[in-house]
Amino acid sequence: MDFDDTPEEAAFRAEAHAFIAGHASPLSPDTAPPVALTEAFSEEENRHVKESKEWQATLYDGGWAGITWPKEYGGRGGTPIQAAIFAQEQAKFDVPGSIFAQGIGMAGPALMAHGSQAQKDRFLQPMLRGDEVWCQLFSEPGSGSDLASLATRAVPDGGSWVVNGQKVWTSSAHFSDWGILLARTGDQEARHRGITYFLVDIRTPGIEVRPLKQMTGGSHFCEVFFQDVVIPDSQRVGEVNGGWPVAMTTLTSERTLISNIGGDRFRRIHELARRAGATGDPVMRQRLVQAYIGFQLVKYLGWRQMTAMSQGREAGPESSVAKLGLSRLLGQTGDLIMSLQGAGGTVFADDPHVRYLQGQFLGQWSSRFGGGTEQIQRNIIGERLLGLPR
Repeated sequence: MDFDDTPEEAAFRAEAHAFIAGHASPLSPDTAPPVALTEAFSEEENRHVKESKEWQATLYDGGWAGITWPKEYGGRGGTPIQAAIFAQEQAKFDVPGSIFAQGIGMAGPALMAHGSQAQKDRFLQPMLRGDEVWCQLFSEPGSGSDLASLATRAVPDGGSWVVNGQKVWTSSAHFSDWGILLARTGDQEARHRGITYFLVDIRTPGIEVRPLKQMTGGSHFCEVFFQDVVIPDSQRVGEVNGGWPVAMTTLTSERTLISNIGGDRFRRIHELARRAGATGDPVMRQRLVQAYIGFQLVKYLGWRQMTAMSQGREAGPESSVAKLGLSRLLGQTGDLIMSLQGAGGTVFADDPHVRYLQGQFLGQWSSRFGGGTEQIQRNIIGERLLGLPR
């Protein structure tokens, strides 16, 4: 594992830092962290979407959007390690959180690997500039971790497909323009061999999006209903019944995104412990030490992925190790945050720093379940890394 930048990586880091510093203010320890958006379609959410689009356009116009994307699609033509370095530098500045992970981080790589030239020409550039927001229409009420059992069906009708079914846990669908959709086009018994991958305009007649009120107070996730929704065959990605490899490209990108934890969460947890007068308690000190060790382990797992990228290797199933490590850490630190607050943890705090940590406790399940549950990640690790039988 490499812990230091190469000379070329150090030069890239300095260049990236200079660009961001010229367009954004640095974060300070006193800067209040962002909290979960409280209501769908609220003024706060609309402002966040607007600011995210403006920042993405700034990156695009400056040549810093899509570090690894080919230049022909507006990207920089760089390497995965450069993308990771840019993300690290950007995290030091007060910029809006991105709403483009499902598009740039997941749909984009799938289109570049499996899409037609016409699809690449139409979708990639506006996706990268932030003109269009994307969502992921994979999970269903009866098909979460066992994605191959999905039941939403697409039936051919001339040069189009007619889709009926329901999706759930769809991030940001209520302000998305497009979605990547998995639908069954073959027999249910065929499982993953009977699934096709589509691109769908969320404004298509027959699509109903209902934001879900979460225990965090926000409405990040949605359920989406399809009733006789017509999708042109030109919006099919890959072969009929051949959507599973496209989906796997998407999911591998999603797990890498989820496993990359950033920010300074331990510092905030330690500050909460100090305020609570718990830093002198021997039991609580041990829990704080275990949390610190957990953050270090997740950091090292991230560095291992960065080393692979720096050396031109694919992270592959190792991303499941990083995601499982993060899942365990989120559960551990969430319990610690609540223990430090005591009875005060039963209500939302007025202090935005404490409220941020409360949001981390309540919101941990979206990261622990999203991209495949902890049990699914253990299966991947056992079968693909350790060579254990199914």
